[in-house]
Amino acid sequence: MSKEAGGGYRLSDGTSIRELPKVSLHDHLDGGLRPATVIELGAEIGLDLPTTDAVELASWFGEKSNSGSLVEYLKTFDLTTAVMQTKEGLSRVAREFVQDLGEDGVVYGEIRWAPEQHLSRGLSLDDTVDAVQDGIEQGIDDVRATGKRIRVGQLVTAMRHADRGLEIAELAVRHRDNGVVGFDIAGAEAGFLPSRHRAAFDYLAAQFFPTTVHAGEADGLESIRSALIDGRALRLGHGVRIAEDITIERQDDENTYVTIGTLAQWVKDREIALETSPTSNLQTGAIAEWGDDILDHPFDLLYQLGFRVTVNTDNRLMSGTSLTRELSILADAFAYDRTDLEVFQLNAAGSAFLPLEEREELADIITAGFEGS
Repeated sequence: MSKEAGGGYRLSDGTSIRELPKVSLHDHLDGGLRPATVIELGAEIGLDLPTTDAVELASWFGEKSNSGSLVEYLKTFDLTTAVMQTKEGLSRVAREFVQDLGEDGVVYGEIRWAPEQHLSRGLSLDDTVDAVQDGIEQGIDDVRATGKRIRVGQLVTAMRHADRGLEIAELAVRHRDNGVVGFDIAGAEAGFLPSRHRAAFDYLAAQFFPTTVHAGEADGLESIRSALIDGRALRLGHGVRIAEDITIERQDDENTYVTIGTLAQWVKDREIALETSPTSNLQTGAIAEWGDDILDHPFDLLYQLGFRVTVNTDNRLMSGTSLTRELSILADAFAYDRTDLEVFQLNAAGSAFLPLEEREELADIITAGFEGS
């Protein structure tokens, strides 16, 4: 793996990962702000920041996020959400978010965020969705003006520790023709099973509205089970701890022999996508059972066993990353080539919250881009 000037990465065959068409399924709006934007918007509201130097602020976010705890990791969002309480702030952040996706070679992205966290300055829930959609559309126009293509949908998220699940689900469905493509729950996972929001998930199922659920990150198999049964999840946010249901019986130089539990087998057989985020998983301790290095991440085990793995950033600011960087880290660790990276993108395309025909068109874009690069 070689690194290009300007932060790009190349595979061993010289392929620029940044130039490859990519699909981003798990990317939080309030985790992807530019440090300079935090500083500028923060100054407008008198927000107390640890520094007003963009480089130093980026480093601060990185340091605070490398705690090994999801709870501590989530505290860094107090600063980002603080500057996202007005229509102008939300639209600007969303617009820049899409610009940055386009710069990174993303051709389809889903942006997840929690409207209930953006009401402190008088906006209604519907106001926030409209503001974010305005920013997304401006960002799409900006990307297309550079000659690139991109499509972006909103994933409206409810906070799992709060009691507004049904209200947020209704909000998501209300805006299904205004850019919202799916529903999610997020926040502190341990102790807050998806079953707490069963009424919301029942409503979404009745409306034929797709859901992804954060599960298998800060909690284990019971959380994943509830996401599938109570949440009817079509994808698992992170989902990496599904590996707890896989037992390695023995290994030799060429093979690994495993026993797959019934829950993991169901996830595999149903092709329920795992929205893994390697750097974030290290930061939050999601893979602590297996180790604290990227080589310890069960991603490769899951990939080799045929699970529908996808690669994501989670929070680009907190993790100091991009989709290009996440792919390069995995390629370096597990000797993946362009064919492997294409599989990950096709997995993501096939799991996007789009109609079947549009998922097929997205897959064609991925295939053509990988062949032409």
